[in-house]
Amino acid sequence: MPAAPQPGAYQTSSTLYNPPPYTPYTPPSQSAHPAGASTFAAGSPPPGTPPRQRPPARGGLRTGAILALALVLATVFGVGLFAGWQFGRTSTITPTAPGQLQPAGNQQQVPIPAQNGGNAQAVREAVIANVRPAVVQINITTAQGTGLGSGVIIDKRGYIVTNNHVVQGARNGTVDEVVLSDGTRIRNAQIIGVDAADDLAVIKINPPANMVVAPIADSSQLRVGQEVLAIGNPLGNTQTVTSGIISALGRNVCEQQQQGNQGGCSGAIIPNAIQTDAPINPGNSGGALVDLNGRLVGIPTLTALDPEFNAPANGVGFAIPSNRVQFIVPQIIQNGKVSHTGRAA
Repeated sequence: MPAAPQPGAYQTSSTLYNPPPYTPYTPPSQSAHPAGASTFAAGSPPPGTPPRQRPPARGGLRTGAILALALVLATVFGVGLFAGWQFGRTSTITPTAPGQLQPAGNQQQVPIPAQNGGNAQAVREAVIANVRPAVVQINITTAQGTGLGSGVIIDKRGYIVTNNHVVQGARNGTVDEVVLSDGTRIRNAQIIGVDAADDLAVIKINPPANMVVAPIADSSQLRVGQEVLAIGNPLGNTQTVTSGIISALGRNVCEQQQQGNQGGCSGAIIPNAIQTDAPINPGNSGGALVDLNGRLVGIPTLTALDPEFNAPANGVGFAIPSNRVQFIVPQIIQNGKVSHTGRAA
């Protein structure tokens, strides 16, 4: 069984508008998530539901103490800057073997130099040049308004991974628009399926010519202190890159906790989350966290909340590890849902 989530408040990023109401997209299945998990703020509450208040700060902790962080769907900040607050419930599952993602082979446009201690800038620039074209902006309309988030192309057939809270509530099982890095706009991209328990979703586009696919790393090889880059669309600022390090590994975080910090987890539980100090802001949700080899190591999803100021805590963000993505996404592609969580009951 996964360890209980760290106590605290977290939130996902999003920005809201007020479009006309519509019939929300309903995920194909529901899955149960483990009890007890650390709480983080998710992007937004389900469409048609008024935003919930963030849980009050508990046992105030600032200097040298633990930040009380509570995950709330109504919070607008978080790794997946999704303009419409969204987190779903988990899906019920039946065991099945996941398929495999189809990478695009060697697409490196700019050679990434070996790190030698004096060429950090050149390495970062090469990584960004290679990976940024695989990061997209996702625009959707929900009953709460219009929203935006990020996504990453991870399969040469045109499959894009993002957060469930980015697409939850989308009409007719499609997102309004996927915007590629070169500005190309693809309308009505299909939502293949979601896994609300892990806050992951898959979108499909017809692969355009010269489409770039992000290579995926083995997240079990990550080390605390390792440098990473976050690429996404924070606050609608497209193709934004921020940098930082891996601050901690193996965090278990809950996106929404019942009754403040005292109740169980009612939202997605992210097992073995990557903690990073790379800035993650609203709109980053569903984007890319990459290493300096230009490989995807995680999907930015949450940021911690400082209960004393009821605002995002600087330098405390969380990403879904790439190994979890590689376990969940092929199942969604193959079945439209998750049949095997890989978690202990």
